[in-house]
Amino acid sequence: MFRKLFAKLIGSTEKKKPAAKKKPVRKVSKAAPKKKVASKKQAPSPGPSDKQIGDVVAFFRLPVVAVLKITQGSLKVGDKIWIHGHTTNLKQVIASMQINHQPIQEAKKGAKVGIKVSARARRGDKIYLLPA
Repeated sequence: MFRKLFAKLIGSTEKKKPAAKKKPVRKVSKAAPKKKVASKKQAPSPGPSDKQIGDVVAFFRLPVVAVLKITQGSLKVGDKIWIHGHTTNLKQVIASMQINHQPIQEAKKGAKVGIKVSARARRGDKIYLLPA
């Protein structure tokens, strides 16, 4: 508003800017189709001989212990298990099990047991009993 009044009083000394030239549009050729990137190898899914017996409900990293909830069957010391999840693929033999810091030899359906594991397990990972 002040600019207009000032321009009227002293006369317009501003030059109008010439219109900018438009740059010609470059035609882009069609790009070659993208190559498929090889995906990371995922752990194989459980086979028919692998029986799911439970889930990991907790993991403690300092003593490297996983808490398992047994949902089917039973689990004994000496059984070979497979802990399988999105980023977990761990097979091991159970050396010891505990319930409330008391060692046990066998856990049945519904029990929550702690076992020492060799690597990280995550909550929600599935536990499969492997044939001996």
